Amino acid sequence: MSEFNTSPELVLFPAIDLAGGKAVRLVQGEADSATNYGDPVDAAEDWIEQGAEWIHLVDLDAAFGRGENRGVIKRVIRAAKHVNIELSGGIRDDESLERAVEAGASRINLGTAALENPEWAASVIARYGELIAVGLDVRGTTLAARGWTRDAGDLWTVLERLEEAGCARYVVTDVTKDGTLQGPNLQLLSDILDRTDRPVVASGGVSSLDDLVALRGLVPQGLEGAIIGKALYSGAFTLVEALDVSS
Repeated sequence: MSEFNTSPELVLFPAIDLAGGKAVRLVQGEADSATNYGDPVDAAEDWIEQGAEWIHLVDLDAAFGRGENRGVIKRVIRAAKHVNIELSGGIRDDESLERAVEAGASRINLGTAALENPEWAASVIARYGELIAVGLDVRGTTLAARGWTRDAGDLWTVLERLEEAGCARYVVTDVTKDGTLQGPNLQLLSDILDRTDRPVVASGGVSSLDDLVALRGLVPQGLEGAIIGKALYSGAFTLVEALDVSS
């Protein structure tokens, strides 16, 4: 048996991005680039039928500050039943965080708040531990916030602060790769993995099964999983095929 076949698995997170109550996909996070993929509950049920153990659920309207999809989120979580939901988008204060917890999310990603309100983020990390992950959305080594519309500081400076706060996990997105089907930024991921012993989930750019093989090669370095969106929706491969490669 090859070393690859005995290496730890890469956990996969099929993505459902919500806008106007629908499942959509953006290109490089641009709000006006959305492609509509229909009912998010149907999408969730499809991923579950194909074997998903996690779903990455993002409220884009909340992230962009133009509304929210609270009712749809509850419908998706109810439909997911025993599947884990990683919830992201617009969680910036105690009220929105408590709503996410009450909705039944298995993990909650902080984005903008972790960058713009470090004291609050540190208190939440201390209070909730493993429930909280922090999204590091990056252009080059500059972090992006407010639905990727504003710069939010240097990646390495913020990462050092989050390490000191005891952050349990990071979700790393190369914004320039997201929704482009151009492959993940392996160098960025490797550089971050070199600076933390916390698990990291990769996001953005996965276009082929070969990309998943390459990401799985980073598992011994500390990569825990990968979020997959447009490649699944566009039919580049099925989740069944992806799970086979990753495990």
